[in-house]
Amino acid sequence: MGIDMHKRSWKIHCATDLFCGRSFAMPPKPEVLKTYVDTHFHDYEVSTAYEAGCCGYYAHRRFESFGWRSLVVNPADIHRKGKERFTKTDKIDAQLIARELKDGRLDSIHVPEVEREQLRSLFRRRNDLVKDFRRVKSYIKMQLLYFGVSVPEEFDNDHWSHDFRGWIDAIVFDHPTARETLDSRMRSFRFIDKELRDVSTKLRAYCRKHYKKNYYLLRSIPGIGGIVACGIICELGDLRRFNSIKHLAGYVGLAPGVHQSGDNQRATGITMRAHRLMRSYFIEASWQAIRTDPVMQAYYRKHLGKNVKNIIVKVARKLLSRALAVIKTEIPYTIGVIE
Repeated sequence: MGIDMHKRSWKIHCATDLFCGRSFAMPPKPEVLKTYVDTHFHDYEVSTAYEAGCCGYYAHRRFESFGWRSLVVNPADIHRKGKERFTKTDKIDAQLIARELKDGRLDSIHVPEVEREQLRSLFRRRNDLVKDFRRVKSYIKMQLLYFGVSVPEEFDNDHWSHDFRGWIDAIVFDHPTARETLDSRMRSFRFIDKELRDVSTKLRAYCRKHYKKNYYLLRSIPGIGGIVACGIICELGDLRRFNSIKHLAGYVGLAPGVHQSGDNQRATGITMRAHRLMRSYFIEASWQAIRTDPVMQAYYRKHLGKNVKNIIVKVARKLLSRALAVIKTEIPYTIGVIE
């Protein structure tokens, strides 16, 4: 059964080894589908597949509790023929999933356990707060620029000290409405600031308590701080499930793309398929690593003269390799010495 899931309804396409089956719509409840299968396919071995998306893994876990084989697949893995790329409906999507499942061409993505999935939601909440924090700071600076208020040189940077916040609160305008506008934005800023600090603290505390060994192993690597270590634990799960650095780098998106035809071969940069959140975290951590680790700094300087963005991606892959090594060997990282 190929399933195209939406909030209000599911489009189902059933197929067997003998016939292509039929498509129908049903309410978004696994129990309703089980009733249909028990009625029409009582003695059949059932396999289901649906695309990963906003519906999460609840249906997958319910299908498995029924004794069915269930796959959650990456939408990019659903093969489409030429004409099918220009025609898209829920019915066609369900048919394509059923066809690929029947032919055995689908592999499931990694489905985390419930505890780690819910921990991951806290980490992603923190990431949303970071975006909101940057946004509200931009709004406040935009408002000051709009009102013609110049920020003093000592405060004109990304760090908003308590003195700078006090300076904003002390600005006097000709009319009270401008003051109310700025006060409203500052209240939003202080609320998001507090939420971000609270969520970050609870996230680190949970990982220290429940994943203490992995957390401190990752923290031993220069460049990987508390939040990046939490991100690895939340988003990537147990790194021991990856067979090699090539496997892990491909999952994160730090693997090179190659285009080869005949005698012509060229690199196409890092692949488009990636865990974009963790890739960005490793890139940011790499800038810190080259400042604190002499070995990583020497590796960075060895490639000077190339595009800086390309170099830092190489450093990020090396940092990723270290993260995998300390988890698999369970030996804390020791900063090397350059002779």
